[in-house]
Amino acid sequence: MNGNEFLRKLKAGEGKGYRLLGSMLRFIARPTGPSAPAFLKPPLRFLYEVHFGIIVFARWFVMTWFHNPLFQARCASFGKNVVIDGLPFVSGGAEIHIGSNVYLGGKIQIFSGSTSERPQLIVKDHAQINWNVVFTISREVIIEEYARVSYDCRISDTDGYPPRADLRALNAPADPREDRPVRICQHAWIGNGSYIMKGVTIGEGAVVGANSVVTSDIPPYCLAMGNPAEVFFQNFGRPAS
Repeated sequence: MNGNEFLRKLKAGEGKGYRLLGSMLRFIARPTGPSAPAFLKPPLRFLYEVHFGIIVFARWFVMTWFHNPLFQARCASFGKNVVIDGLPFVSGGAEIHIGSNVYLGGKIQIFSGSTSERPQLIVKDHAQINWNVVFTISREVIIEEYARVSYDCRISDTDGYPPRADLRALNAPADPREDRPVRICQHAWIGNGSYIMKGVTIGEGAVVGANSVVTSDIPPYCLAMGNPAEVFFQNFGRPAS
């Protein structure tokens, strides 16, 4: 009997032996525990809390005494009260400036090219960069005070490759004259999954909807969304005077 025939009989449960074997495999793949008696639930609840308490403490210890000092050493300047949920991955020679009271989520990646002598990432005071945000920097990306970048966003000031097909085929570097700085102004909010392309300025207090692709400037206190992003509402979220 070949393997295919064996699997067919096992799936079909032909005979008591195949049914028993199938039940055992299902239990291994999707195990279910016994019902806990009532008198054991209080101590088990305590163990549950201890389990996650140990995980939270270990995570805090690693972030505070390992990730934070390591990233400080990589940065050109580093403020006070910076919270890091995971050690950012940095590739290239980008000059990184982090302000005070900044939040940095986990799995942040910072890539910098060689088209500029001094590519810079500047994150100012009270800014928030959430999980899984990727920066590609050839010239300059600035995140101003109180700006928020949600998770899974991509921010780039360069195309990364030349626009000409023949040059891309030769793996030629991008022309530095094509790079354009990116600025996300204070109090702006970039929705999750959005792409901010080169040369874009997101105005003060502007909101970019989730999964948008921003290819041109967004005025202050506007709501923009879509691919490419368009302004749908003006004077959106403006503070009361």
